[in-house]
Amino acid sequence: MREKTNGIAEKDCPFCKMVKHELHAVVVQEDNDILAIMDLYPATPGHTLVFPKQHVENIYLMSADLGARIMVTAIAIAKSIKQQLSPGGLNLIQSNELIAGQTIPHFHLHIVPRYKDDMVYLKFGHEHIPAKMVELEQIGSRIRPGLTKLPRWL
Repeated sequence: MREKTNGIAEKDCPFCKMVKHELHAVVVQEDNDILAIMDLYPATPGHTLVFPKQHVENIYLMSADLGARIMVTAIAIAKSIKQQLSPGGLNLIQSNELIAGQTIPHFHLHIVPRYKDDMVYLKFGHEHIPAKMVELEQIGSRIRPGLTKLPRWL
């Protein structure tokens, strides 16, 4: 078994253990391919995680079909959270690789309901200073060539 980038081997992955019922989880939604659970360390009430049952380390290794199905599940859960818990808003957060804050090497999407004075802060560090348009054009021109492999249904 190969080691993952943050030192957790796939056999020790907590999400895989939850899928196999080796670790307890409060399940919100489950189908053949996707599991949604209550986060064990919630940022706010209703904080939910959605992830594939198959061990997929990050977004770069995920098929478009599975990613779309995870998003459909997240949308349904977000609507239920809005209706049942009445948050003032909601964040979807997904991190890839250590430098971006991925702590468990198994793709997972956080659904974080937001409430007034919830003490959760997301900061991007740009201090409201816009980028130069020429820089945006240069970066965009580097990204576009990789998008030739989009699924036909998009």
